[in-house]
Amino acid sequence: MGVRKRERAEQIKEAKKQVAFAKLNNCPTSPRKMRLMADLVRGEKVEKALHILKFSKKESSNRLEKLLLSAIANWQAKNEDASIEDAELFVKEIRVDGGSMLKRLRPAPQGRAHRIRKRSNHVTLVLGANNNTQS
Repeated sequence: MGVRKRERAEQIKEAKKQVAFAKLNNCPTSPRKMRLMADLVRGEKVEKALHILKFSKKESSNRLEKLLLSAIANWQAKNEDASIEDAELFVKEIRVDGGSMLKRLRPAPQGRAHRIRKRSNHVTLVLGANNNTQS
């Protein structure tokens, strides 16, 4: 490997240390309901986001809280020597995409049937570390 290529690889590795992510696949909640909670924590600092999710009544908030804790643990695994308070972690990006649908039939009058779509979603949460104040 050449010198420039090695230096570039080191730069990329250092940049990736500042970012950690976690994914939640096939969550049995509709994407629309999950996006309501995701919009509340997007761009917030980790401590504030955890408080928002902890004290929310919605079912999707419990799943997002667990996902956020997983992303924090992933960041800690990458940066064993750094502390979370000094890094000022924040929710850099949170995406909610539609997952697979279970299609069911419900009986309807006059011999007909209505289709019920049980939706699921995929959530991707990216944490960023910023030593400058970000809000």
